[in-house]
Amino acid sequence: MVLKFTGSFTQQEAISEKAIEAAIAVMRHGRLHRYNVIHGETAETVLLEQEFAKSCGAKYCLAVASGGYALTTALRASGIEKDDIVLTNAFTLAPVPGAIHGAGGRPVFVEITKDLVLDLDDLKQKIQSTNAKFLMLSHMRGHLVDMDALIKITNNAGIKVIEDCAHTMGANWNGIPSGRSGVIGCFSTQTFKHINSGEGGFLITDDVEVMARATMLSGSYMLYESHLAGAPVEAFENIRYDTPNCSGRMDNLRAAILRPQLADLPIQAERWNKRYRALESGLNQFEDIRLTTRPSKEYFVASSFQFCLPKFTKKQIMTFVSGCEARGVQLKWFGASLPIGFTSRHDSWKYVDKQKLPKTDKILSVLLDMRIPLTFSMEDCDLICEIIKQEVKKVSLEKG
Repeated sequence: MVLKFTGSFTQQEAISEKAIEAAIAVMRHGRLHRYNVIHGETAETVLLEQEFAKSCGAKYCLAVASGGYALTTALRASGIEKDDIVLTNAFTLAPVPGAIHGAGGRPVFVEITKDLVLDLDDLKQKIQSTNAKFLMLSHMRGHLVDMDALIKITNNAGIKVIEDCAHTMGANWNGIPSGRSGVIGCFSTQTFKHINSGEGGFLITDDVEVMARATMLSGSYMLYESHLAGAPVEAFENIRYDTPNCSGRMDNLRAAILRPQLADLPIQAERWNKRYRALESGLNQFEDIRLTTRPSKEYFVASSFQFCLPKFTKKQIMTFVSGCEARGVQLKWFGASLPIGFTSRHDSWKYVDKQKLPKTDKILSVLLDMRIPLTFSMEDCDLICEIIKQEVKKVSLEKG
């Protein structure tokens, strides 16, 4: 009998009853806008900002409409000027170069290693050759580079680091939470991230001026005093009239949905990692499959899984992906000639200067990716592993 997986790779868990009740309470009183409160009331958005800041150990937090908005706002609040070069990972997703371009910067990509993190040697070379002032570090697919080494490099070069933590909420490097090593950390609450409000995001920082500018950019209508996790009132004196309103606030409805999820994040993180480890164990040391190495200093929260087929040709990988798809296992291939869904890569973004990235291209040409929703059972993970191994073996035998 041919094994087949009948679950869904895109079906998230239902929103908890506690979160639903909180959302209904907001809908019943109708004050969805973060600044629409009655006397003595603290907005759900404000409470969420306080709780998220505390969870990360950050001084300040701003809840916004999306993770991409957080990235663009972070650059603007950090003082980016037109045509400033912003270094970023060659392996990332479209919102990252999109944010750089949207803020008026020019993305310059840094090569990655076989473990899907920034190549620190290439980073040093790009810093020297570009005189960049910014690094937008993408923790792509939840993989953390050696943050101690990276921050040493960027500090020595006077580079501002903005962390794209869309895939690393709850993660840490050597005990330091993701988003707390750079000047700013940006997070997403889009449906396929670690907490789910459909769309949404956060910006965290300890820099008072950055937070004041970010708050004004988000559209504070001079109501910044109500931001209890925001910059103090005096920080706005010199910037409140010359910082544009680029409205991108989070609303109280989404905040109400997110607060219970944030409280449960440590539990959910362990559930994700249990599934990741099951997949890792099932595919580890299987012939023709190469897995990424996870350093001991890295605590990740794995909502996706990646592996490579380094010995396979393009045609063989296409056959493998099709074979898995026919058996219910949805894999995304970053080596496809055209972008499909979220698999676009640096040569797909025509608004970015064309760049040569041979090391990254070689890695992406054999890279497979899949989501790990918490709707998967442990038995589901075992079944998926078995199907993948069978399809790899089938293609390998045909190759032989």
